[in-house]
Amino acid sequence: MTGDAYQILGVSRGADQSEIQRAYRKLARKLHPDVNKDPGAEDKFKELSEAYDVLSDPDQRKRYDAFGEDFRRVGADVDPDAYRRARDYAGAGAGGGRSSGWGGAGPSGDFQYSGSGDNVDLEDLLGGIFGSRGRTRSGWGPVSGSDHETEVKLTVEEAYTGTQRTLSLRDADGPRTIDVVIPAGVVDGQRIRLRAQGGQGSGGGPAGDLYLIVRIESHPRYRLDGRDLHVMLPLAPWEAVLGTSLSIETPGGAATVKVPAGTSSHRRLRLKGRGLPNKGGKPGDLYAEAQIKVPTSPSAEERKLFEKLGEASGFDPRSSR
Repeated sequence: MTGDAYQILGVSRGADQSEIQRAYRKLARKLHPDVNKDPGAEDKFKELSEAYDVLSDPDQRKRYDAFGEDFRRVGADVDPDAYRRARDYAGAGAGGGRSSGWGGAGPSGDFQYSGSGDNVDLEDLLGGIFGSRGRTRSGWGPVSGSDHETEVKLTVEEAYTGTQRTLSLRDADGPRTIDVVIPAGVVDGQRIRLRAQGGQGSGGGPAGDLYLIVRIESHPRYRLDGRDLHVMLPLAPWEAVLGTSLSIETPGGAATVKVPAGTSSHRRLRLKGRGLPNKGGKPGDLYAEAQIKVPTSPSAEERKLFEKLGEASGFDPRSSR
């Protein structure tokens, strides 16, 4: 993520979770690569998903507010005020506005910064803040590994039920494989965090995290919109006129949809809760869209019946009434 998470989502820093979710869904529909064919849309969508991943998680959002883009690298016990002081001093030493610059090594071998008539021991500031990342007497101490990310492609059915993947990774120690459980109900663009499965640390530092970016493949039958599923429902003319009950296949098994009498094409029939599941939240819905179909090669008897219907009916499909 190269920009500010709040600006990417277009929300204020005081936005609540419902505002953040609404902003994400609105932009996701606009930027999703299946809809937006602009060459830069996919990168913007990934950035949007990462920003949402951070701000939709209360713990991550709290750390992001405190430490900005460094929130994944700063230790859990770091005081935000001390961190800002150390960062300000470091910036000043690089020409950030103080009249003096970096001093040499102090009597104890620690680096010091001199400015405005004081001596600030950066070992006390930076070492205390970054903990295992701080400088030691023998040089830089343990350094955490970098975070990595990779995409994982799923079918609609796998997103519905959950699945497993075996990932082949390569790091400094050579190739390795890990088994990953994908929970039921993941959505396109969702990020799944695997702790300590990223880049290896150095000097005894902890490994970084691996983030799986979920990509749900297009499906010949279903269309996804967040957790909502859309499917076409072919109907014969008499089924649409008279109404009927039909069994349709969904990723969760067969379901019955009731077609009201007088249903026209494009009418959406909602099956509440039959979309993608949502652990601890509201599941998506399934929408069956009516599609009235007629016989392309009617038999002689069928043709006679349709002709008779045409003579008897006063229905005008082109009338506004």
